Amino acid sequence: MKTSFLAGLPLALTLALAACDGHSPFESAPHEHAGEHGGHGDHDEPRKGEHGGRLLEEGALTVELAIAEKGTPPKYQAWLYRDSQLLPPSAGSVEVRLKRLGDRAENHRLEAQADGSLMASSVVGEPHSFDVEVLASIEGQALRWTYPSYEGRTEIERAVAEEAGIRVAPAGPGEIADAHEVQGLLTPVDGKVAKVSARFPGPIRRLAADVGDRVRAGQTLASVESNLSLTEYAVSAPISGVVLARNASLGALAGEGAPLFEIADLSSLWVDLHLFGADAQHIRPGLPVEVTRLSDGATARSVLERVLPGTATVSQSTVARASLANADGFWRPGSAVKARIVVARQPAGLVVPLAALQSFRDWEVVFVRVGDTYEVRPVELGRRDAERVEVLSGIEPGDQIVVEQSYLVKADIEKSGASHDH
Repeated sequence: MKTSFLAGLPLALTLALAACDGHSPFESAPHEHAGEHGGHGDHDEPRKGEHGGRLLEEGALTVELAIAEKGTPPKYQAWLYRDSQLLPPSAGSVEVRLKRLGDRAENHRLEAQADGSLMASSVVGEPHSFDVEVLASIEGQALRWTYPSYEGRTEIERAVAEEAGIRVAPAGPGEIADAHEVQGLLTPVDGKVAKVSARFPGPIRRLAADVGDRVRAGQTLASVESNLSLTEYAVSAPISGVVLARNASLGALAGEGAPLFEIADLSSLWVDLHLFGADAQHIRPGLPVEVTRLSDGATARSVLERVLPGTATVSQSTVARASLANADGFWRPGSAVKARIVVARQPAGLVVPLAALQSFRDWEVVFVRVGDTYEVRPVELGRRDAERVEVLSGIEPGDQIVVEQSYLVKADIEKSGASHDH
């Protein structure tokens, strides 16, 4: 691959400049593959026969080779000619040997058909991207052709890929989580909230705390002049925490037992999550939970402590409760949150991150890397969760899969216009 000045620029500018000049920021140099006996380089248009197949010619002899796809899974099909005249399939034999990316080899032997062609019984799997070797015999004369036939493939130098943030990881076994997404609120912990009242009625002579202040247990919050003794007494904080409310003003009359302050210890909070329908039947204490604040996406992990026995009156939901450490005050009561509760984890033989998935033509695909070459792999998918998906077929354990910035690889392949040439 040729590296241009674009490789040294920030990615966003690189893509913008590439769009302006009509070139891919990862554009590869042409592949040079000399064909033997009529093979074609990567950028030569092969001659086509009357059945739409590639013509492989040697003197007066010709093999027309195609991949049949109408009414059948993709299979190699061939027709034999001498001096442009169609010969019966019994006049020769054809074998197609393929070498896929990563030196994976497969052979397709074609057999005579009643329609005058030869066809393989084996299926050509997607993608149809490989180096092709055709071995034929026509009326006793041995023939051989080689040519590249690539699709869904591009080359990106390692340094350019790293600068663009393209990262790969080996496909392998993993787990698929059975997870439930629910919503809820952060609330102060019962027993850690105190309402502070005046012991005796009288005017408020001094205030020493306001909403939002952190106070210590025993700290004076206000002074009230008792109407009974005409002496001032201190109103103190019964617990350490944060002042949530102040219902007092200087000179106002404090009634006996009237709450002047509300204080809460917010070093930990409750996460009250609302469960509806079948969720309430599956979720139980002890399950791990990941909490996400809706306002900014901040996350924390906890464990469900209990599922409350009653039903919330307004929402008619069951409440599941977890505790959230909050010594730094990062979390605030009243904040709306969503939570992911993992009920179970099931092993899977082969998984990839969801970020690895892309759509390509009418396939769901991942991209594999071999050296500096990237190629599409259509995949059959199974179970999935919020982070990963099970792959049933299409890749092998250990394949190097693009797991970050896979859309850049897709864009480069589409930019190169890698054809579906049969």
